[in-house]
Amino acid sequence: MHLRFSDEDEAFRRQVAEWLAENLAGEFSRLRGRGGPGDENALQGERRAWERHLGRAGWTCIGWPVEHGGRDASLTRQVLFHEEYARAGGPGRLGLIGEGLIGPTLIALGSEEQKRRFLPEIVRGEAIWCQGYSEPGAGSDLANVQTRARLEGDEWVIDGQKIWTSWAQWADWCFALCRTDREAPKHAGLSYLLVPMRQEGIELRPIVQLTGDSEFSEVFFDGARTAAGNVVGRPGEGWKVAMATLGFERGAMTLGQQHEFRNELEAVIEVARRNGRARDPLVRQRLADAWIGLEIMRYHALRTLSRRGELGREALVSKLYWATWHRALGKLAMDVLGPESEILEGAPYRLSRLQRLYLFSRADTIYAGTNEIQRNIIAERGLGLPREPR
Repeated sequence: MHLRFSDEDEAFRRQVAEWLAENLAGEFSRLRGRGGPGDENALQGERRAWERHLGRAGWTCIGWPVEHGGRDASLTRQVLFHEEYARAGGPGRLGLIGEGLIGPTLIALGSEEQKRRFLPEIVRGEAIWCQGYSEPGAGSDLANVQTRARLEGDEWVIDGQKIWTSWAQWADWCFALCRTDREAPKHAGLSYLLVPMRQEGIELRPIVQLTGDSEFSEVFFDGARTAAGNVVGRPGEGWKVAMATLGFERGAMTLGQQHEFRNELEAVIEVARRNGRARDPLVRQRLADAWIGLEIMRYHALRTLSRRGELGREALVSKLYWATWHRALGKLAMDVLGPESEILEGAPYRLSRLQRLYLFSRADTIYAGTNEIQRNIIAERGLGLPREPR
């Protein structure tokens, strides 16, 4: 693993930093630091405009091939971009799911027609996507999906329910895992459909979180429709496509997430210095441990991403590690704030940044695979231990 960047890469870093400093100003100055975890509802209109602004300037999808609208940026430059974006306080990306998940999936497995139809509007920052995977009875056991789709003429007709669907209330499109063959074995009867969200037959019920925001929703399909050609791969190949999508979750954006963690840690340290708790040797040790953990996380991510080909077994620990670390940071933030942690910034329920951090981080070890599931994955897939009895 190479931890030093070339002169050319450092010049690229400066280019990114200078552009962000110049453009996160004026009409977009209010966006700095907004729209992150626990703050997802913030400034929706301005953040949509920011997505289009990024697209016009060529700062979306930079790792995509040039022929699909990207810059074909190396992994190193993708890392540098996401780190500088977080360092500059760039707002939470509404285009994240389109750019990071469905776009790469279509590039790898989509038809030429699907690439022509969907990729350009993602690059332009115009289309917002959401992911229709989890269901009330199919979370960690994703293959248990029961949402059904049947082909009627030239359309798929969809009935069922999804839950924990991030960005659903803002999304234009959803990629949904649906059961299209009820007679086939569990994994073999699924298809991966691209579904327009703004239609009759789709009902959204936002789920209010402890932070007061609604990052995700329940989504009910009652005769919702999408074109027959909006299936990625062949009918019945949905599991393979869905697993490919999940593989893209551990891309270069993870380094940007970690810089957001660094921003949060620095905010905690600033409070500790301001209120004197930094002089407490136990608090100082916890702050030092948090800093060390963040450095381990970064080096581990760089090592994992620098491998050629498929991710190695070491990638299996990533989610368990960062989720546990981040949850502990939220607890540390409250301990550093002391009694101040129980006082709202304003009525009726305006939280401070660190209060949002604490409340949101309670879910880190649950969503995207619980810690218990992650440990099973490490044991069975990474260490080759016997499978847990079913």
